[in-house]
Amino acid sequence: MAAKRTIYVQTPDGNFHCIRRRPLATRNFGFVLRAGSAMRSRSPSSGQLGSIPSCAGLFTRFACARAREVGIDLRPLVRRAHLSMREINDERAPLAVPYQIDCLNLIAGAMNDKLLGFHLLHKVDVRKMGFLYYAGASSETLGEALRQLARYSVIANEGIALETHLGKTLRVRFDYAGVSRLTDRHQIEAWITGIVRACREVADRDLQLVSVKIMHQRIPESSELDSFFGCTVEFGADRDEIAFSGDVATLPIVGADPHLNKLVLDYCERALADRRAPRGVLRANVENAITALLPHAQAGLENVAGKLGISPRTLRRKLAAEGLTFARILEEFRLALAKRYLAEHDLPVSRIAWLLGYTEVSAFSHAFRRWTGRPPRADRQRPRRHTALSSAKRRAHS
Repeated sequence: MAAKRTIYVQTPDGNFHCIRRRPLATRNFGFVLRAGSAMRSRSPSSGQLGSIPSCAGLFTRFACARAREVGIDLRPLVRRAHLSMREINDERAPLAVPYQIDCLNLIAGAMNDKLLGFHLLHKVDVRKMGFLYYAGASSETLGEALRQLARYSVIANEGIALETHLGKTLRVRFDYAGVSRLTDRHQIEAWITGIVRACREVADRDLQLVSVKIMHQRIPESSELDSFFGCTVEFGADRDEIAFSGDVATLPIVGADPHLNKLVLDYCERALADRRAPRGVLRANVENAITALLPHAQAGLENVAGKLGISPRTLRRKLAAEGLTFARILEEFRLALAKRYLAEHDLPVSRIAWLLGYTEVSAFSHAFRRWTGRPPRADRQRPRRHTALSSAKRRAHS
């Protein structure tokens, strides 16, 4: 009989209430298979974890280990990401996906590593990816392995849903669910790198990709990704996606093991059946739909509703129930995107205007002045705060 854990939710009045008892989270091959929301001492991650998509926190813990190696004090960084060192040190503890994104960003800044997510998965033992690796590594073919990965990845990370498509190319697409894509660079680059490395490992071939599409913008350091993937990565794309040649799907898995595969998949199916869909994630899903439509000047309510698979009327009603309007979300999200793009000094203002759905730079400049009281170029010239390397790392580089 599985042990039971009492699950609590925090209400707006600050009190905790028991909602039900459920089996304790169990672990297989190093990954937490059930990211339940137990009562925590820190209110951001306890009271909200039931409605915020959660993850096993593997990438966060990889990053923390790397930071420790160079002598960085993790405590203030972890605290700023609304996490605690107890959560980081407990490999069974699930983390909220937005907090993982924040933590990776903060550690990347402290280490001055603009490709932290890529570097974390570039040379790691891919078996540390846990049950996802073994579900694929025990399959018969690479196509089957990727289908299993797409089906069960949500158990490890509720904020990213994978889809596979087989035609002339074998494509894996990453869709964000209930989590804003805006601030994520390192988590998605870690996901993509980890999947490609796992595919090369289980097929025992140096597979080259036909294409790689990533929604965030290219930076000078991104040439490392081009070399690793064997193609020029398309940054600023309308989706996150990798593609192999279609015949890759039939490649045999070197270590195929049908008995292990059955055990792993049975366990994954039970974990999948026990999973609850996160709630209160409408705004993030709307923002993600807007991101893909903005550069084409098609980010109207009707198109966004269509992308979400609901009617415009239903979208208005759902937003109103959360005290939101589509126009407000669009304007606030454009401002957030504008500030993020302006922080990338290699991005011309004209391209930023296009990315935000403006056909003229003057229209973007007028909107930005209305939002902030200053023109875009003035915002770009404002001094930015840089996070310094720790003294230990400076000594290591001296």
